[in-house]
Amino acid sequence: MPSSYHYILVTFLSAAVSASEVTPVDVRADSRLGVPDRSTIDWPDGEPAAPAVISLGRTLFFDQRLSQHQNQSCATCHNPDLGFSDGLAKGLGTKGNRLDRNSPHLYNLAWSRVLFWDGRVVTLEEQALGPIQAAGEMGMDLPGLVARLEAVPAYHELFTAAFGTPAIDAPRIATAIAAFERTIIADNTPFDRYMRGEEAALGPEAKRGLALFVGKANCIACHSGPNFTDDSFHNLGTKDADRGRAAIEAGALAERAFKTPGLRNTALTGPYLHDGSEASLEAVVRFYSRGGDAPTPDPLMRKLDLTDQEVADVVAFLGALTDPVARERPSIP
Repeated sequence: MPSSYHYILVTFLSAAVSASEVTPVDVRADSRLGVPDRSTIDWPDGEPAAPAVISLGRTLFFDQRLSQHQNQSCATCHNPDLGFSDGLAKGLGTKGNRLDRNSPHLYNLAWSRVLFWDGRVVTLEEQALGPIQAAGEMGMDLPGLVARLEAVPAYHELFTAAFGTPAIDAPRIATAIAAFERTIIADNTPFDRYMRGEEAALGPEAKRGLALFVGKANCIACHSGPNFTDDSFHNLGTKDADRGRAAIEAGALAERAFKTPGLRNTALTGPYLHDGSEASLEAVVRFYSRGGDAPTPDPLMRKLDLTDQEVADVVAFLGALTDPVARERPSIP
């Protein structure tokens, strides 16, 4: 029969474990966490875009005239009903061809310093025109696009409302689409409400997941700040041969490295990773838990050995980053 001391010690430790599972450490004071502040968006002219510019950008974003075969819009790969992604491991181009990478979501890009998986552009204006012109994506030359839009009388009215004159050109198209994209913001998730003091906004599982996120799982090392990204590049140890950031800059750490995606509304945006190789958030967390599937020089990728319960708790926290704001589709002229 165990001694009374042994019995008391075991009872105390068991109670401590149970308490820690129910009431995780409050991490709201962690400086690596935060909530988005719309007043800090770096608008090109120092002021938010006019409503007419944003409205024009929304219309262009959904207009299939922007693709060579008029069968795709920006919203084809960045569908608001699919978390501004497309639900595919790798998207499709205007010719029906399979693209090389997963379509990333567009949430909170207003604060991003680098764009695309390889970070090849640094402004939303540059980003807006990239897929339109890319031969494997929308495949539309800009002079042809301008001529196509000029043939639509309603667009002259929309450009006049937005810019003061009816002139249609590539810079104005880019400005308008980028202005709309800066309004795609998720900032009222259960996590945000919890950070603002609403204790009940996160359930026990999500609170435990948050503690793991900043602790044992160390997700915070890359997914930090209000938008859960360091805007940097990491080699995660995937098996594909895509060189990623190495096509943009030299260095061992750039080889097969990709931009850290923000995690807001991540529950809506699967499949995951740059190659779409992980179908669910649970699969992603397990991928990280085993330290990836291939050797990687990135010191932040290491084996975590999360338990099944810990995986479930991290997934519960990631689900608490969801703010599914409804998006109305505009009438296309």
